[in-house]
Amino acid sequence: MNRVFPPPARAVSAVTASVLAACCLTACSGGGGEAPVALRVNQVGYVSGEQKVAYVMGDGKRLADAEYEVLDERGNTAAHGGLGPSLGSWNSTYGAVRTVDLTPLDRAGTYRLRLAGADGDPGVRFRVAPARQLLDPLRADSVRFFSTQRDGEDVLTDATGRVPSHLTDARARTYAMPRTASAADGTPPAPKPSHTAGTVDVSGGWFDAGDFLKFTHTASYVVAQMLTTVRDTPSVPGLREEARHGLRWLDRMWDGETGTLYAQVGLGSGAGEVRGDHDVWRLPEEDDRLTVAPGDADYLIEYRPVFRANGPGEPVSPNLAGRVGAAFALAAQTEAAEHPAQAREWLDKAAAVYARADTRPGEGALVTTTPADYYPEQTWRDDMEWAAVELARGAEALGDARGPRWREEAATWARAALREERGGPLGPADVSALAHADVLASADPGADLTAALTAELGRQVETGRKRAAQDPFRSGAVPGDFDAVPNTFGLLATAELYARVTGDHRYDDFAAQQRAWVFGANAWGTSFVVGAGDLFPHCLQHQVANLAMSRSGRGDILRGAVVNGPNDAELLKEPEAFDGARPCSYAPEDAPWSAFDGRGAGYVDDVRAWQTVEPADDFTATALYALSLTAARS
Repeated sequence: MNRVFPPPARAVSAVTASVLAACCLTACSGGGGEAPVALRVNQVGYVSGEQKVAYVMGDGKRLADAEYEVLDERGNTAAHGGLGPSLGSWNSTYGAVRTVDLTPLDRAGTYRLRLAGADGDPGVRFRVAPARQLLDPLRADSVRFFSTQRDGEDVLTDATGRVPSHLTDARARTYAMPRTASAADGTPPAPKPSHTAGTVDVSGGWFDAGDFLKFTHTASYVVAQMLTTVRDTPSVPGLREEARHGLRWLDRMWDGETGTLYAQVGLGSGAGEVRGDHDVWRLPEEDDRLTVAPGDADYLIEYRPVFRANGPGEPVSPNLAGRVGAAFALAAQTEAAEHPAQAREWLDKAAAVYARADTRPGEGALVTTTPADYYPEQTWRDDMEWAAVELARGAEALGDARGPRWREEAATWARAALREERGGPLGPADVSALAHADVLASADPGADLTAALTAELGRQVETGRKRAAQDPFRSGAVPGDFDAVPNTFGLLATAELYARVTGDHRYDDFAAQQRAWVFGANAWGTSFVVGAGDLFPHCLQHQVANLAMSRSGRGDILRGAVVNGPNDAELLKEPEAFDGARPCSYAPEDAPWSAFDGRGAGYVDDVRAWQTVEPADDFTATALYALSLTAARS
């Protein structure tokens, strides 16, 4: 949402006593002025048969001769020994981060880790279990998060008391995109959108994040990733229907008769006397209760503008054409067995969007969102590769003769992506890992291309592995950058894809480290997935969670939501005022979050901190896919 909120009086909201108790277990302070020691484990649990590492952070001298012990459920010693070598200093308080190798513990069960000789200290709890047993509940929670994100008539009310919202989206008016910079002819910026002509039904879909905007750019990524999960991994209750919910909205955003793709519903931030979605903190159904007329400040909040990605009949930005085409083609694949007629319709729609792509876009011409810095993107050939390979697979499932041509085009786009673009972590800005893996998995693309695609997938994972080797908690992402947690899940998914398409499991230990990091084996000792582990975000920068939580008294109504996690500590120092948000802030009893900040990275669990605790659809979809690949491998 790219905004911050007012500093409320310090408040701890909707944190149960059991969670508070769990927080106390994650950091232990020695008496008599001794430097604190903190134990960090994967709070979700370690997968049987995989590498298992916990971390002890404290003063280097105090930890010099320290030993650990692990107790089983009966209190018997299951393991003990010396700490591993220091992996480096984290901050001035925690001058050493040392490891505990728990890998030999393979028997399923619940254990407690503590420093040897710490009588009376219960230590920290962790589990060992098969992957499906640990991850299936999290995957189900991810689907539940998307049901909370629903907009329109078809909303689910079980957790949040949601009611239908933004019903005026069924007859939304189209607008010209506002300009935030001067035009080429010197015309000054025009931040206020201007109405063009016509109306369109863009109701339904999902809110993109903690706000109420809806984007084709991210929704198509999410739907396509969900359908890939349906196709390739063990089933998740409700996932297919949730993917269909998003698919129905994408279908509304594509007008096949005129060849128009709509890119966005809602105005982010207003200007002057016009207010946008980010200017008002409220529940979404309140927008439908406004009484406004054209020219009123809140007119575009009740009657939300729709922005087009292209004019009727004009070429479509290739990144959007590619990922929307991929989503429709994946719908064809997953519906082919049970609903072949409908699957053929999806395949034809995918082909139409794909064929509309502008394959010679100018510099800065890619369309994502308005403004583009919500979701910047520099690559597009990977999107076209993704669409082509999914079209080929859809054609194969339906016996469509166009399959070989699309397969050749997928190979062509793959070579172009390898030549012209450098893939980054899997996410809405770069889908090359998904595209490359499906090209490798769907048919033999030839020895040269196979080697090149395999090498590129390996390079993407290796980039994260090299970073992890320099990080005390083995984080493959950069904790002080934006999107640290979703980037970690992207690296995890790519590591799993590499193993899947090559049979080479060299990155399995790296994958285990990344799962541990996002689930609590990090400097702050918190999981970054709501409801996962003993300590997780409660004061989300999410309007429905923030306001509905005040009614329900629950802090986990967004179970399964993935947040950004740590970010640049400097960004968290001066929260700005914003009316309407319910004050909510939480830190463990033992110490403020800042005590665990280090190497330029900071974290807070506070409704004002969109930089750390705003969940997003693309974050959660990437996590669902990554965990599902792990479940499939096991």
